[in-house]
Amino acid sequence: MEENDTLTADGNVDSTAQEQVLPRPEELGISITSGPADGIPSLTVGDTFEYPVTVSWNVQGSSLLVLPVSSVNAKGLTQLGVSQVSARSVKDGAEVASITFTYKIMVQDTGDLNIPALKFEIPTSLGSSIDLRSESVPVRVDAPFNPLPIVVGIFVAVCLVFAGLWRAKRRARARAAVAAENAAVAALREKMMVLKQRVNAADSREWLLELEGVCKEYVAGRFPGFAEGPAAVNLETLVKDGKLEGWESLVEEFAHARYGGGQRDGFENRETWKAAMKLMGVSEEE
Repeated sequence: MEENDTLTADGNVDSTAQEQVLPRPEELGISITSGPADGIPSLTVGDTFEYPVTVSWNVQGSSLLVLPVSSVNAKGLTQLGVSQVSARSVKDGAEVASITFTYKIMVQDTGDLNIPALKFEIPTSLGSSIDLRSESVPVRVDAPFNPLPIVVGIFVAVCLVFAGLWRAKRRARARAAVAAENAAVAALREKMMVLKQRVNAADSREWLLELEGVCKEYVAGRFPGFAEGPAAVNLETLVKDGKLEGWESLVEEFAHARYGGGQRDGFENRETWKAAMKLMGVSEEE
């Protein structure tokens, strides 16, 4: 080939030149574009997507043979296949021809990956080829969405909420029970303090029967099965059943007052009062 040979737009050699360097693609009106018109879609591992690369040129009565000479295979990306479609159109009054290569790609890894630059060759009558190269395109691949951790997290959160509510209700019930018990003890203490003040002034029989009533209130509040209140309590039966250990002497005094009675010294009433306070676990001070 002579030094002054040149390559024409249709890929033929101008015999007037020798060993002329092949012109660049853009000098011959050849361009290359790559990627979907709407951009790369959101990708997760296992997805497949199509990646088009289009080579176009001004026809000017000629045609070109465009050969793909590389693949999309790269880290995390596998080429499943490639198809091509030729087309012609008119742009700015000039006829333009194009070939679109559509690569089908599978995603096999996560992270920041890259679709490599793809190479194409256009053979010429000189025996050499014009080289074309697309740009490398970065893609982001995420792991597939797994709802299980979210479901588990929600389930655990709900369980914690219910557990917290249950504990709060249990503490509230416990506080209410303690408050009720304290109120009952306070009421019992108040009645017992009134009886203490009357150990000398009151009729002994009447005083003992009032003390028995207070003791029945205490028993009704601490033993199950007395929904009807103190009136349903029989202290003698409970003593016989062994449910009121240590109450024997006190219950005998109540029975004596109920069926007979008699005068008692205030000192005796005071000792009975002390015994009742001890058996009921009530102290004079709060």
